[in-house]
Amino acid sequence: MSISYAPAGKSGKWDGALDWLQMLSGVSLILFMWCHMLLVSSVVISPNVMNSIAHFFEATGMAQVGGPLIFLVFLTHFVLAARKIPFRADGQKTIWQHARMMRHGDTWLWVVQVVSAMIILVMGSIHMWVILTDLPITAAKSAARIQGGFWAVFYLILLPLAELHVGIGFYRIGVKWGFVKDKDRPKFKRSENMLTLLFVGIGLVTLVRFLFLSVN
Repeated sequence: MSISYAPAGKSGKWDGALDWLQMLSGVSLILFMWCHMLLVSSVVISPNVMNSIAHFFEATGMAQVGGPLIFLVFLTHFVLAARKIPFRADGQKTIWQHARMMRHGDTWLWVVQVVSAMIILVMGSIHMWVILTDLPITAAKSAARIQGGFWAVFYLILLPLAELHVGIGFYRIGVKWGFVKDKDRPKFKRSENMLTLLFVGIGLVTLVRFLFLSVN
């Protein structure tokens, strides 16, 4: 009996530790996404404001060091989360059947988060690679990229997906780790939906500003 239970105990401890790492990496990425959106949207106030902020991060080495570090956290978070994602067709079919059968809102949120994660993994990696291999960041350079056409469509897809994923993640972290009680779920979910819409709106306004920003 003791021999058979030992591996399960060790596995449970490791799962708990990995869940904590997944939560911490998720919170770090959520905070980064919100700060990143606010900093980039400073172009709406003035391109000079955005350029000054970008110059500060590059002059202090935060962009050169922080960028790759965020990318590492991004990949680590996906690997940790992937432990619970069914990649085989039969597993995916089972999850889909259970979600339809239970008709539970939070279960569908998990499904949406998983699907969006797969797309964000690819698109987010492309975005970070393009930005980090083309330093320094400037408002004119960002505007020229978006005005090229392809990148405008690219960000119109990535923006809502990323904010949706972040919003759901924030809600699920609060519920899973007990920060949000059962009775507070509806109120917290409404607040999170409003916050997600707010950041999507900020992102869209920022994209429009880049589209009409002079790059000469």
